[in-house]
Amino acid sequence: MMHNIDINQMNRLMEENKEAKQIISQLLENHQETVSTIAHEIRNPLTLVSSALQIIQVQHPEVKEFAHWNQTMDDIAFMRQLLEELSTFNNGNTLHYSVFSIEHLLKNIAVSFAISLDEEESDIEFVSSIPENLGKFTGDKIKLEEVLLNLLKNAKEAVSDNGMIRLTVGRKKDILSIQVQDNGCGIPDEHIETIFEPFKTYKQGGTGLGLSLSRRIVEAHGGSISVTSTEGKGTVFTVKLPI
Repeated sequence: MMHNIDINQMNRLMEENKEAKQIISQLLENHQETVSTIAHEIRNPLTLVSSALQIIQVQHPEVKEFAHWNQTMDDIAFMRQLLEELSTFNNGNTLHYSVFSIEHLLKNIAVSFAISLDEEESDIEFVSSIPENLGKFTGDKIKLEEVLLNLLKNAKEAVSDNGMIRLTVGRKKDILSIQVQDNGCGIPDEHIETIFEPFKTYKQGGTGLGLSLSRRIVEAHGGSISVTSTEGKGTVFTVKLPI
């Protein structure tokens, strides 16, 4: 797994040597193709296995009483989720650009998240502050939505039933700032430095790719994502994007 120091050294080498840039770019491209191919080849037969087991369960409901049946189904569902997220992560820095109203996108995300809380009959308080006239934005609309919904989902999982989540948006000159704040459990100091690393997860059932993918997408847009947290008090994720 490549760390930030490796990536920085690689980028510096690519800037200094055109021949090295061509070689490294080809290696990275081949690496992405290999990961995508492997994930695809595993996902197809795994989907068939999952479908077959679901058919067995429908035709023979008594199998749900078998030892380890539920655990097996959960494991298969996790593997499918992992492969899906791995494919998405692998292509996280490939953007499909369009020009759109960032204000409308953010408001739609806020409404969608609020509706999901209502459908779950959650007691979580959700507040959003999104100013008007934020301007047009050029970027990948779908992937930015994925980033923000992932941050809101993480906040929801971190707070208690009567917790609070706040989405705050502001613009200063040509920088758009988006904050997702919660008053949940917080992140321990020993974990804060590694939460953006691939496959690093500290929650049950997590793949460790959500925040890594979010950082990839944000940085591909020329932006940054950071976090501050106090254990037992809450967490704030801040996304900054050039607009």
